[in-house]
Amino acid sequence: MTTAVKKKVPAVALKANPAKVAPSKFAPVKAGAAKPVPAKAPIPAKAPMAAKAPVTVKAPVVAKAPMVAVKAPVVAVKAPVVAKAPVVVKAPVPARKHEFKGGDFVVYPTHGVGRIQKVDEQEVAGLRLELFVIAFEKDKMILRVPTAKAKAVGMRKLSSPDVVTTALNTLKGRARIKRTMWSRRAQEYEAKINSGDLVSIAEVVRDLHRAGGQPEQSYSERQLYEAALARMAREVAAIERIDEPTAVKRVESALVKKAA
Repeated sequence: MTTAVKKKVPAVALKANPAKVAPSKFAPVKAGAAKPVPAKAPIPAKAPMAAKAPVTVKAPVVAKAPMVAVKAPVVAVKAPVVAKAPVVVKAPVPARKHEFKGGDFVVYPTHGVGRIQKVDEQEVAGLRLELFVIAFEKDKMILRVPTAKAKAVGMRKLSSPDVVTTALNTLKGRARIKRTMWSRRAQEYEAKINSGDLVSIAEVVRDLHRAGGQPEQSYSERQLYEAALARMAREVAAIERIDEPTAVKRVESALVKKAA
């Protein structure tokens, strides 16, 4: 006997798709509060899109030509010739005329009679000076005196014959000795000797001369007397063109006549 076996088909629970199956109007509504459906947020409006900047199209790169260093030709440019200013030839400055000239005998107050050797020019302290070069043979001395200051220092020419005669006559006069201290009189005698005046020098010779029978001179008196006698004799010798010993004898002879 054939028994028919029935296979059991598994029951598949088909879930209903709520979205696809529309609920029936007449379906029974289950009791209970219905879940509220959340309201969707409004979709914000999109901001307007900014206009894109225009795209700059780059120019095609042009290949650079290889640089070739080309040296410029050197051109020798001569400097313009500047005409030289004409050379001005200065006329020679004529020599100044002086009261004294080379070879003249002169009297310098503090040194007596000397002779001008030459007129020289020298640079002293950055200044160009014209100088009288004077030689004093007796003292073996050379003195340089600026020509511009010769008069100021008392340099003079030799005395005239008339002045010599006056000086010799002064020697014959009477001595005038002041009654003062010797130191004071010595200063006065020195001032007369260094004045360069021939007559004043003759006064010193006259006052300090001692004849026979008179008191002897002191050492200082003797020195002043010899200095005054030498000054006077040198000038007389230069004026009369005689040697100094002869001039000394002439002066002393005038003194002897005074004593007589």
